[in-house]
Amino acid sequence: MHKLDGPVDLKEASIIARRRDMELQRQNRIFNTRLRTIGIDQQALHAQMKDRKIQKDTETRKHTAFAKDLIRHDQTMCLLDERHKRDMINLNKAISEFRLCYQKPETRREFDLNDPQALKKDVPTRISDTDPRCTVSSIQKFTGEDLNQQERIKCQQEQIREWSLEQQKELKNALEDQKFANRLYDKNRIALDQRACELQQMQEEMRRAVTIATKDFNRAQATERLARQKLEKQHEQEDNLNEIENHLHSDLLTENPKQAVSAFGPNHVIVHRWKGMTQDQVDHLILQQKQQIQEKKRLEEEERQRNAEWDRLWTNDARAAVLFERQQQRVQRQLRKAMDCQNMLLCKNHKERERLLKNEVYTNVPTTKYFDQFNTTSR
Repeated sequence: MHKLDGPVDLKEASIIARRRDMELQRQNRIFNTRLRTIGIDQQALHAQMKDRKIQKDTETRKHTAFAKDLIRHDQTMCLLDERHKRDMINLNKAISEFRLCYQKPETRREFDLNDPQALKKDVPTRISDTDPRCTVSSIQKFTGEDLNQQERIKCQQEQIREWSLEQQKELKNALEDQKFANRLYDKNRIALDQRACELQQMQEEMRRAVTIATKDFNRAQATERLARQKLEKQHEQEDNLNEIENHLHSDLLTENPKQAVSAFGPNHVIVHRWKGMTQDQVDHLILQQKQQIQEKKRLEEEERQRNAEWDRLWTNDARAAVLFERQQQRVQRQLRKAMDCQNMLLCKNHKERERLLKNEVYTNVPTTKYFDQFNTTSR
C-alpha cells in the first residue's frame, strides 16, 4: 500500500503556483477587451501596410514584366515552331522524293528476301527423275538438318555488323548535312536581312530625291501655269472684244431670215442662227411626244405589274415566316412546360430532403453548456 498523505514537495508546489499566476495574468490580458482592441501599435501596423503595398506593387510590376516577356517569348516560339514545321515539311518532301528516285525496292540489298516473284525465279527442287542433285534415295533434305549453321550464323552476324556501320555512317552524314543546311540557312537569312536593310536605305534615299525633284518640277509648273493663264486671259479679252464687234454687225442681231439657211440643202439649218420651226415640224414633234407618252404608260404598267408580283411573293414569304414562328413558339411552350414540370419535381424532392434533414437528421440542438466550454483558458 502506498501512502497518500506523504510530505508535499515545496519546489513542485511553487512551480505549479507560479504557472497558475501566469495563466491568470494571461487570461486578464487576453480577455480584457480594452487592452486587446486598443493596445495595438498603430504606427507599426501602418508601416507594415505600407511595406506590404510597396511589395504588392513591386510584385505586380514584376508579374507584368514577366507576362510581357512570356508573350514575346511565346510569339517567338510560335514563329520558330512554324519555321521548324516548314523546314521539316520540306525535308520530308525531299526525303520522299529521294526515296522514290534513288531508293527503289528493287535496288535494296534485302530485296531478294522480300521479292514477291522469288518463288517464280527460284530453281525448283527437282526438275526430273534424272536430276543429278537427287541422291540415291531421292531425298534432298532431312527435317531439322542444317549443315551450314555455323557459317550461316557467322555470315549473318558479319552482315548485321556491316549494316549497323553503314546506318551509323548514314546517320552521321545526315546530321552533318543538317548542320550544314542550318549554317547555310543562317548565312542566307543574315545576307537577306542585310540586303533588305540596304534596299530600304536606297529606297528612302530615292524617295527623298524624287520628292525634291517633284517639288522643283511643281514649282516650275506653277510658274509656267501662271504665265500661261495671264497670256490666255489677255488673248481671251481681245477675242471677246472682236466677237462683240462682229455680233453688232452680224445678221443674228439684225434678224435676217436667210441667215439660218445651210449650204448643205433645205433640210439643214445653222443652229445658232435658227429662229424657229415650221408647222409640219411642230406637228411631227407633237406626234413623237404622244408616242413617247404611250410608251411611258406601257412601261409604267409593266413596272406596276412587276411590283405587284413582288408584293405577292413578299406577302407569301411573310405568311410562311409567321407560320414558322408560331410553330417555334408552340415548341418552346412545350419545352417550357416540360421544364416547369421537371423544376416542380426537383423542388418537391428538395423540400422532402430538407424536411428529412430537419426532422430526422439534425435533431441534436446544441445547448448553453456546449458554448460555455470555449474561451475558458488562454491557450
